[in-house]
Amino acid sequence: MRALARGRAWSVPEELSARVPAERRGPGLGRDAVRLLVSRGTEVTHHAFPELPGLLRAGDLLLVNTSPTLAAAADGRLGSDRVVVHFSTRGEDGRWAVELRAPDGRGTTRPRAGGPAGAVVELAEGVRLVLEEPLAAGSERLWWARAVAPWARDGRVRGGNALGGNALGGGAHDGDATGADATGTDARDGGAADADARDGGAAGRVVRPSEVVDVPGLLRRHGRPIRYAYTERDQPLSAYQTVFALPGADGAGSAEMPSAARPFTPRLVAELVSRGVQFAPLTLHTGVASAEAHEPPYPERFAVPEASARLVNAARAGGGRVVAVGTTAVRAVESAAGADGIVRACAGWTDLVVTPGRGVRVVDGLLTGLHEPEASHLLMLEAVAGREAVERGYEEALAGRYLWHEFGDTHLLLR
Repeated sequence: MRALARGRAWSVPEELSARVPAERRGPGLGRDAVRLLVSRGTEVTHHAFPELPGLLRAGDLLLVNTSPTLAAAADGRLGSDRVVVHFSTRGEDGRWAVELRAPDGRGTTRPRAGGPAGAVVELAEGVRLVLEEPLAAGSERLWWARAVAPWARDGRVRGGNALGGNALGGGAHDGDATGADATGTDARDGGAADADARDGGAAGRVVRPSEVVDVPGLLRRHGRPIRYAYTERDQPLSAYQTVFALPGADGAGSAEMPSAARPFTPRLVAELVSRGVQFAPLTLHTGVASAEAHEPPYPERFAVPEASARLVNAARAGGGRVVAVGTTAVRAVESAAGADGIVRACAGWTDLVVTPGRGVRVVDGLLTGLHEPEASHLLMLEAVAGREAVERGYEEALAGRYLWHEFGDTHLLLR
């Protein structure tokens, strides 16, 4: 994996990809049997993950993502071709952003062109997935698609966004999301089906509410966790859930695990709390990563509750450090932070991309995994800790043979 962007000269040897979860590498091992690299500026130290409580102090606050991981990969057929559908994000109009992948014969997948518009993917239980339009102009990787029940009269549905504008709702950035206003106009407009009915179905047959498919339910029955080629074998969905995951009433979740929190165990959480470290839950449902192209993140649904906003503000006022567990937690809390650095309860969609130019307003530290040199997440790490600290940390990680990816080792960056 040779760096192709931003002038990074390092690469990650293939053997440093973590192929199985830590607890499956040997008898008696737990999720926390991973290593922890700690960067304080350019000073780097090496630890085991269970040493984390001793590296934090009373009054520090950990931001944790409660989004559960979905079994977001499902087999399908597009014409005569077998495909694997990665369900990424559910839009406000009921459509899903999806990525079509080709099976590679080893239990994983390889990139495949999406589209064309109108193409129909046959899924389990006779469900049809109709591709409508690319998620973003100039990119054919992710497509908006609508799942249609098998008893629908035909596969034609209204193209475009029934809500008007962006199917994701209003984007939030720099703390601009404000509750319902950030989620588009579905509640005020009466939902996608009603909007179609008012428009008369000019671009195709109206999709009736009885024909809308419960995609999360379908995935629970027939899906499996998204898996990439560096992993050794399939793992149960439980291996992709963190100790903080909470099921949502609407079945929403993340297409890929918020993996920075994976090494936490109930015992470690209890020890942290006993030492005076607090936890603030928030939610950001992650979409499908751009494993090959390393595109910037797309808009994602998030929520920062009132209680967590108060905890963040109180920790900062009291001199405690706010440490985000994962890049998803950074994106969520920074989306809820105003220019004054105050975090306010917020829910909606965020298109915020944290870069060194934008900087961070709230976060004092970041606990994360190890990222490939092309990954856009590294810009977020630089925003938190500075480029020199990131480069020095990655030099040490490579020299120390740390493991990469969702089952790999961890990196704590403190400002």
